[in-house]
Amino acid sequence: MQGLLERYNFLFRSTRGLVLVALALIALVTAIWGMLSGPMADLGLRDLVVRLTGMVLEPAEREGRIILLYHAIALAIVAIEVYLISARVPMRAPERAHINATITVGYLAAMIGGLGFGYFGHNWILHGIFIAGQSLVFFAGILFAAALNPWRAEYRAPNPAYASWRGIDLERAAFFTMAVATLGSALFGAIPGSFFGNGFTVFLAEDTIREVGKTPFQLAVIGHLHIMLTLVAIALALLVGRWFDFKGRLHKIAMPLMIAGTITISLGAWFVVPFREIAHTIIYVGSVGVLLAALFLVIFGFDKLIRENLAARQIAQANLAQKFRALIEDPVKFGALWQMVYMNFVVTFIGIFMALQLSRVMRVWPHREERITLTGHWHILASIIATIIILYYADLIGLQGRVRKWFGWLIVIPSNIAFGAAALFSTKRLYVTESAQQPLVDAIMLTLDAALATVLIALAALMVWRLIDLFKRNGKWAQEAREEVAE
Repeated sequence: MQGLLERYNFLFRSTRGLVLVALALIALVTAIWGMLSGPMADLGLRDLVVRLTGMVLEPAEREGRIILLYHAIALAIVAIEVYLISARVPMRAPERAHINATITVGYLAAMIGGLGFGYFGHNWILHGIFIAGQSLVFFAGILFAAALNPWRAEYRAPNPAYASWRGIDLERAAFFTMAVATLGSALFGAIPGSFFGNGFTVFLAEDTIREVGKTPFQLAVIGHLHIMLTLVAIALALLVGRWFDFKGRLHKIAMPLMIAGTITISLGAWFVVPFREIAHTIIYVGSVGVLLAALFLVIFGFDKLIRENLAARQIAQANLAQKFRALIEDPVKFGALWQMVYMNFVVTFIGIFMALQLSRVMRVWPHREERITLTGHWHILASIIATIIILYYADLIGLQGRVRKWFGWLIVIPSNIAFGAAALFSTKRLYVTESAQQPLVDAIMLTLDAALATVLIALAALMVWRLIDLFKRNGKWAQEAREEVAE
């Protein structure tokens, strides 16, 4: 009994344990529900999973099920970021405990209730649990924003190496801005959701791309999904900055840009309902600030990796090859920064192209092709965020030596191949006609599936190792629990 209590305390009271539980659940949901995808259906695995689990998949309810699935995974991702931020950013211990406990119960309730209601018959008690879980996550967000309040006297910024303004820690202010913007953006999506069955029906955003007369509710939902994914990325960028101890001149430039960019992007997304004509312009302006802040972080991080690894090798005057080797010496830390760079090639630049060539190129394509491009755009960004979180967790639990190198490269390289293949697939109409596309599509799909399988196998190996470790009396989990108490 004592052993069970110790493991419970580790899993649900320590940062490493809370992140482990959330990652394991996301991996489990991804593994099971991923079998419902088109490629798995072609292999016959979808029917097998449906029979074994007893899922009820009514074709007319597909959109609603997908939305419940997205929310189940997204809320767990948000919880992970809250755990990591609350561990990195100074806040009062009781506040941290209350925030973590509330959001844990919230995302678990939303995940269990949402997936249970959507895929295993429509028990409305489960739907109520789903709504209650989301409400708890929102309440945790209020507690989180209050705990990040940068105007508290104990959180004033005395260190001149970090960005500050009149004694206010601007990095903490950036976290606070992100938290408040996330709360507002959650409400922005909750309002149309509250009208389900009362003039509003469920839909997927990608299905409305060519509808001219979108309703305010539809615009709100589209704005909600865009801004929430953006804010998750902003939170992660700020967290990576903490991880690398981002400071100095670039930090002092980046933090005001991040704050202004976060506010501007959020306002642009919210304005899509009353001021649709200018909303995207506002979003573009805000995006410039956020992207520049992220660029400054990457420059700082790359320079720090080079300097530290050269110093460890006792190399005073390094040539270009030695600097490059020092940069990629640690694939876990390098990979987290590189993914932020690579994201621009497979997400940002394609998104800009789509916006600039919307009428001349995109709208000339068949509807299905534009839909694929739009859907791939969101999924690649979400997946890049996931890989950075996985790399962060690998560092958090102290992977060392060859295991660290192998794991880091098995996440970074295959994921880059997969994201590149997905970007190529989504824009294939630029390079090949529909009648001649099949050889290219076959090659892309094989590459994409193999690369993603490699990433998932690496993650599965990590999760299995942690599961086995939990059964050991004095496993790594026990060491991490003692370290957390010491901290």
